[in-house]
Amino acid sequence: MIARIENGFTSKFGIPRQSGLCSAVSQIVFEPEFRAPEAVRGIEEFSHLWLIWGFSEAETNGFSPTVRPPRLGGNKRIGVFASRSPFRPNSLGLSCVKLEKVVVTKDRGTVLYVSGADMLNGTPIYDIKPYLRYADSRPEAVGSFADEARNYTLEVHFPDELKAGIPPEDIAVLEEILKYDPRPSYHTDPDREYSFEYSRCFISFRVEDGRLIVTKAGRRETN
Repeated sequence: MIARIENGFTSKFGIPRQSGLCSAVSQIVFEPEFRAPEAVRGIEEFSHLWLIWGFSEAETNGFSPTVRPPRLGGNKRIGVFASRSPFRPNSLGLSCVKLEKVVVTKDRGTVLYVSGADMLNGTPIYDIKPYLRYADSRPEAVGSFADEARNYTLEVHFPDELKAGIPPEDIAVLEEILKYDPRPSYHTDPDREYSFEYSRCFISFRVEDGRLIVTKAGRRETN
């Protein structure tokens, strides 16, 4: 491990299913032995980065050759190597994030601010590599079932009175998370209520006929 990520995603529920779907900003904080400023020299000249990281909260009971992707309803199995499931033999994740800025601090060395991360707060990072547009972009690529899921979004109804006291930047992130429907796709009960937290903000919602309705929201005060 070379670093950990710090952000507002404190529970697995609500984390975007793929990188780049949410503009929430995270910080990459290097471990003390990797804080030499030379290690990131020139990184600010790249707009995007690849992060190789670990699914630290994924619980597995040995190797399973098949998984059930949420976007296939949770009841259809495909090969683990034909998916991006967190339940993998080596529990490694790969994410493309946007580098927002590089900040040099006295106590934590160089900190990278990135947006678009789909990772839990405290997730270990094992490597960082620059994204190369000429080599890493494949517009002609075919994405199987994920091509249909890519365009799946919900209409979000977030009443103004529930937004009171929540910073505008957090509201924007919450609306992005909700738009892509954080529920397991096999959950279809319109009366069921779901809840999660992001950056000390709590939110509850239900989904009915393709419309996500926020029922409770607020911000927890710090002690």
